[in-house]
Amino acid sequence: MSRILPKQEAIPRTEMIALLRAELVKLTDDDNSICKVASERGIFCKGFHRNSDGGLRRCYSWLDKRRPGMSREELEDLANRWQLARQIVDELPLACDVQQKEHDSCRGWDDFSNEELAGFFTELTGRSLIVA
Repeated sequence: MSRILPKQEAIPRTEMIALLRAELVKLTDDDNSICKVASERGIFCKGFHRNSDGGLRRCYSWLDKRRPGMSREELEDLANRWQLARQIVDELPLACDVQQKEHDSCRGWDDFSNEELAGFFTELTGRSLIVA
């Protein structure tokens, strides 16, 4: 006899992003952008650690040019502060929302497929949803 597996709930992409945002905001604070938290914890997009040293320097070239020779740690610190400042200026809750708008260091939510967003949600919550 074959088993019938329960059908996974499918939600719109915008709803998945809202659910992810709610989970990710819990991990951030006034001193730690999601880019920094994701890097440190190896979660979500991996934050600053998704880039090699050269890639990070290209991503934040305007910061790197202002302080040539700074360490990666120093660049990540400046990039973290840049993301937090942009959140304040743009009045947005996460760096992902800022980058969705500005596209200067990544493309925000546009960087991820529906399947990747669903995978991040499962990683963070243990719940499985499908993005329709």
